[in-house]
Amino acid sequence: MAQPVPLRPVPAQPWGKVLVGALLLFVLLLAGWEAYWRSSYGVTPSIRNSYGLWAIQRRRIDAGEGAGTVFLGSSRAYFDMQLPVWERLSGHMPIQLSYEGTSPLTAVEDLAADPKFTGQLIIGVTPGLFFSGHGFALDVAAYTHKQSPAQRIGQWLSMNFIEPYFAFYDDDYALLTVLARQPWPQRPGRHWFRDVRKLSMHDANRNGYLWSKVDVDSQYRALARSIWEEGFVVYPDDPTTEQRLKTEKQQVERAVKALAQLRARGARVLFVRFPSDGPYLEVEDRLYPRTRSWDGLLAETHAPGIYFSDYPQLRGYYLPEWSHLTRAEAEQFTAALYQIIQQDFWGPQAAEPKSASTASKP
Repeated sequence: MAQPVPLRPVPAQPWGKVLVGALLLFVLLLAGWEAYWRSSYGVTPSIRNSYGLWAIQRRRIDAGEGAGTVFLGSSRAYFDMQLPVWERLSGHMPIQLSYEGTSPLTAVEDLAADPKFTGQLIIGVTPGLFFSGHGFALDVAAYTHKQSPAQRIGQWLSMNFIEPYFAFYDDDYALLTVLARQPWPQRPGRHWFRDVRKLSMHDANRNGYLWSKVDVDSQYRALARSIWEEGFVVYPDDPTTEQRLKTEKQQVERAVKALAQLRARGARVLFVRFPSDGPYLEVEDRLYPRTRSWDGLLAETHAPGIYFSDYPQLRGYYLPEWSHLTRAEAEQFTAALYQIIQQDFWGPQAAEPKSASTASKP
């Protein structure tokens, strides 16, 4: 029979003082880390854009707001559409379901399969994402439908007791993220793309807007532009033109099917091509020329659309890093877009819905 292992004697220590000392050290290090980001980089607390935050807005449809207005797109539809402005003009708070760096089509399909949604859907088209189907949050709708009670509670605790008070809690300033983006030696023959840095601020209603640092800090703005430029370079393993056209056709077919489901129960859909500028716009026009991609999308889906360059009210805005409006100009843009929609598409003064062939031209 095995002999019991004797317990190791624990020396007598002032454990209460040890605990207090450990807590004080923890608080000191935490405060130092927080102060570092606030003072050195001008970071301020903001609600994190997470799957849980998206799920809260998605559930508004199930809670009885299915006849309202929903925004779906990528970061341009997210940052350039200001919810308070839309609410002030329309009298109703829209539902923001756009997600950065992600094609909206998976979420559009989710709404198409939900009989509770019968409202107005504004879909932002960022060519490189919409026509490729790419995105890092393509499973956000699936997450919403299987979100556990524990995950809901965790989201509530985080957005009420941590995110509004701690700047370092932003994903871009997590310790592991900071370590990962250090200039480590690259493996020969392999190019490592830098992750997109923090560009935006968010609130609990998912009203997002461009972080002011991108506008006022020339070095940070140059950093944001240089990261975009990495994606403009042609690499040997990039999709061929034939592959790109095939994928584009598949995405349009997905849109056709989803929009047919939406319109069958009375939902209205409007595509919007938000502004871009400089080298970003040049690359988009080269890879996804309007006459093929945008015009083809409207023709196949028989849906109306607004292309920013067709309207004087939607042109001439300042995009610091070529892809997003500043917060002040996003507010002006939202008001201008709302007036166009009311006048030409959905408002009581709009005579007749425009056909897909003429909807994108004033």
